[in-house]
Amino acid sequence: MTTYTARAVEPTVLKELRDRDDAGRPLAPFTDEEGGAPLRCCLRRSRTGERIALVSYAPLRRWAAATGADPGAYDEQGPVFVHAEECAGPGGDGHPFVRPGVLRVLRRYSAEGHILGGRLLEVPHAGAADGAVDEALAEAFADPAVALVHVRAVEYGCFHYEVRRP
Repeated sequence: MTTYTARAVEPTVLKELRDRDDAGRPLAPFTDEEGGAPLRCCLRRSRTGERIALVSYAPLRRWAAATGADPGAYDEQGPVFVHAEECAGPGGDGHPFVRPGVLRVLRRYSAEGHILGGRLLEVPHAGAADGAVDEALAEAFADPAVALVHVRAVEYGCFHYEVRRP
């Protein structure tokens, strides 16, 4: 089975988001007093005391701009946490933000940027988490029309990361 790569927000995009986010707002950093925020810049949870920011991000819009796709009404933006300053980026393998029992939605998109459906995934026991996500991604990419998949939280609909066709 193919192992799929979780893609963090690209460093050049992060630089732009730290200036003005996709809703046009300036960065408003704060010190994370509790830790645990899912950071989309390095695909890990924040640590207590780190400087982070909540920014508006339009992942499909940015992908479409780079590929020439036109997502039309499927374009959306939403809140994501990032480090307030440049960080080292992702440092691990596997799929971030998964733990036993967590629910994720895998939204499938065509090369034109149109949604092709999705799948609800409940992550099983800890030893099978990455395998379950890879299996769901293999199912998505079995459809040749699927160009990319967004992995999102069910509870708030938050974008976690993107996976592109291998």
